[in-house]
Amino acid sequence: MEQQYQNQNGYQQHNHLAEPVSFKEWMITMLLYAIPLVNIIMLFVWAFGGNTKISKANFAKAALVWTAIGIVLSILWIAVFGALAFNSVNELSEMSRS
Repeated sequence: MEQQYQNQNGYQQHNHLAEPVSFKEWMITMLLYAIPLVNIIMLFVWAFGGNTKISKANFAKAALVWTAIGIVLSILWIAVFGALAFNSVNELSEMSRS
Protein backbone atom coordinates (compact mmCIF):
# COMPACT_ATOMS: atom_id res chain seq x y z
CA MET A 1 0.00 0.00 0.00
CA GLU A 2 1.23 3.39 -0.92
CA GLN A 3 0.68 6.12 1.66
CA GLN A 4 0.17 9.73 0.74
CA TYR A 5 1.77 12.30 2.97
CA GLN A 6 0.35 15.74 3.54
CA ASN A 7 2.04 18.74 5.06
CA GLN A 8 0.86 18.72 8.66
CA ASN A 9 3.44 20.99 10.24
CA GLY A 10 0.87 23.76 10.80
CA TYR A 11 2.58 26.33 8.60
CA GLN A 12 0.62 28.03 5.89
CA GLN A 13 2.08 28.85 2.54
CA HIS A 14 3.53 32.37 2.42
CA ASN A 15 1.26 34.79 0.54
CA HIS A 16 3.25 37.73 -0.84
CA LEU A 17 0.03 39.59 -1.74
CA ALA A 18 -0.82 39.96 1.95
CA GLU A 19 2.50 41.63 2.78
CA PRO A 20 2.48 45.36 3.46
CA VAL A 21 3.46 47.67 0.61
CA SER A 22 6.97 49.02 1.17
CA PHE A 23 7.92 52.69 1.29
CA LYS A 24 9.69 52.37 -2.06
CA GLU A 25 6.61 50.80 -3.67
CA TRP A 26 4.41 53.61 -2.30
CA MET A 27 6.80 56.24 -3.69
CA ILE A 28 6.60 54.66 -7.15
CA THR A 29 2.83 54.32 -6.80
CA MET A 30 2.45 58.01 -5.90
CA LEU A 31 4.72 59.05 -8.79
CA LEU A 32 2.62 57.09 -11.29
CA TYR A 33 -0.57 58.36 -9.64
CA ALA A 34 0.55 61.95 -10.32
CA ILE A 35 0.84 61.49 -14.11
CA PRO A 36 -2.43 62.31 -15.95
CA LEU A 37 -4.03 59.43 -17.88
CA VAL A 38 -1.32 57.04 -16.66
CA ASN A 39 -2.90 57.29 -13.20
CA ILE A 40 -6.31 56.09 -14.40
CA ILE A 41 -4.82 53.19 -16.35
CA MET A 42 -2.62 52.16 -13.42
CA LEU A 43 -5.52 52.40 -10.98
CA PHE A 44 -7.42 49.86 -13.07
CA VAL A 45 -4.33 47.63 -13.28
CA TRP A 46 -3.76 47.81 -9.52
CA ALA A 47 -7.43 47.45 -8.62
CA PHE A 48 -8.24 44.48 -10.83
CA GLY A 49 -4.87 42.94 -11.66
CA GLY A 50 -4.25 39.59 -10.08
CA ASN A 51 -0.69 40.19 -8.89
CA THR A 52 -1.18 43.35 -6.79
CA LYS A 53 -0.81 43.46 -3.03
CA ILE A 54 -4.13 43.64 -1.21
CA SER A 55 -3.55 47.03 0.38
CA LYS A 56 -2.55 48.60 -2.95
CA ALA A 57 -5.56 47.02 -4.68
CA ASN A 58 -7.87 48.45 -2.01
CA PHE A 59 -6.25 51.87 -2.39
CA ALA A 60 -6.75 51.72 -6.16
CA LYS A 61 -10.40 50.71 -5.81
CA ALA A 62 -11.05 53.56 -3.38
CA ALA A 63 -9.24 56.03 -5.66
CA LEU A 64 -11.35 54.88 -8.62
CA VAL A 65 -14.54 55.43 -6.61
CA TRP A 66 -13.40 58.95 -5.64
CA THR A 67 -12.43 59.63 -9.26
CA ALA A 68 -15.89 58.56 -10.44
CA ILE A 69 -17.52 60.76 -7.80
CA GLY A 70 -15.36 63.68 -8.92
CA ILE A 71 -16.27 63.17 -12.57
CA VAL A 72 -20.00 63.02 -11.79
CA LEU A 73 -19.82 66.15 -9.61
CA SER A 74 -17.82 67.97 -12.28
CA ILE A 75 -20.41 67.13 -14.93
CA LEU A 76 -23.21 68.35 -12.65
CA TRP A 77 -21.26 71.52 -11.84
CA ILE A 78 -20.66 72.28 -15.52
CA ALA A 79 -24.31 71.56 -16.38
CA VAL A 80 -25.68 73.84 -13.65
CA PHE A 81 -23.34 76.75 -14.29
CA GLY A 82 -23.56 76.27 -18.05
CA ALA A 83 -27.34 76.57 -17.84
CA LEU A 84 -27.01 79.68 -15.65
CA ALA A 85 -24.56 81.26 -18.09
CA PHE A 86 -26.77 80.38 -21.06
CA ASN A 87 -29.81 81.98 -19.38
CA SER A 88 -27.81 85.08 -18.49
CA VAL A 89 -26.60 85.51 -22.07
CA ASN A 90 -30.14 85.06 -23.40
CA GLU A 91 -31.49 87.67 -20.97
CA LEU A 92 -28.75 90.13 -21.93
CA SER A 93 -29.42 89.63 -25.63
CA GLU A 94 -33.16 90.17 -25.10
CA MET A 95 -32.47 93.33 -23.09
CA SER A 96 -30.22 94.71 -25.81
CA ARG A 97 -32.91 94.15 -28.47
CA SER A 98 -35.50 96.13 -26.54
